[in-house]
Amino acid sequence: MKWSEISIQTTNEAVEAISNILHEAGASGVVIEDPFELERERKDQFGEIYQLDPGDYPEEGVIVKAYLPVSSFLNETVEGIADSIKNLTAYHIDIGQNVMKVTEVNEEDWATAWKQYYNPVKISEKFTVVPTWEDYRPVSTDELIIELDPGMAFGTGTHPTTVMCLQALERFVKSGDYVVDVGTGSGVLSIGAALLGAQKVTALDLDAVAVAAAKENIRLNGVEDKVTVAQNNLLDGIHDPADIVVANILAKVIMSFTHEVAQIVKPGGYFISSGIIGQKREEVKDAIAANGFEIEETMWMEDWVAIIAKKNS
Repeated sequence: MKWSEISIQTTNEAVEAISNILHEAGASGVVIEDPFELERERKDQFGEIYQLDPGDYPEEGVIVKAYLPVSSFLNETVEGIADSIKNLTAYHIDIGQNVMKVTEVNEEDWATAWKQYYNPVKISEKFTVVPTWEDYRPVSTDELIIELDPGMAFGTGTHPTTVMCLQALERFVKSGDYVVDVGTGSGVLSIGAALLGAQKVTALDLDAVAVAAAKENIRLNGVEDKVTVAQNNLLDGIHDPADIVVANILAKVIMSFTHEVAQIVKPGGYFISSGIIGQKREEVKDAIAANGFEIEETMWMEDWVAIIAKKNS
């Protein structure tokens, strides 16, 4: 498989928002090249010597990079990323030069190098996310293990927005529940819901590559009997009443389909949403509340927000 490097020259102010856009487009992570790193003092430990090459950093602004698989719809994905970045100006975010470059990279050089940075991580009271190539033994009897092989295109389950969603699911999923996961990506939230006792989980994503990755991860975790994965645009065609809808996607997308969420969540059921940058918190909360939900809690992690809302009875 071939991969493309998406590089955006922007400002420090826009880094978090653009990182979120790239995550939602299917990137497993981002590389941030900030000239400030050249000036930052570092402790010399165990004889280590830090020597950064100024040539690797932009003279002005910050460069954010991500990697996406080359596919027939890559051009549309890149165009969507560009449009979303331009739209940040509507929220008074300075995007600077906003210079985007797309180049092809050699999979053999990059595809496996990132694995050395991905280790088992305990992300909640019960959940530990473990890469499939790690030999990990639970440290407690009630620990729930989610095994992931995210590949280059999908999240490792440790991004703040994913962590908050899993923590919320841990609190609200009950045995026998029906859960709908919108924008499933690697499938980590659907796997988590199934491990928590949900009887049925529907995992949805518009990206065919994400659907394939989610199916494989669901198989790896042995929850195929509970989780159904489908390529789908948000909640189009989904009508069965759900106990919980969880969506880890862009704030503007959350606001665009909250009405549809309200139509399928049972009275007393929950809408758990994340992928929301802090500046858009109130706007998203207002949209959710306007559709018959009561905001029960707002969770914060770094600069990200998750909102837990209960449908009025």
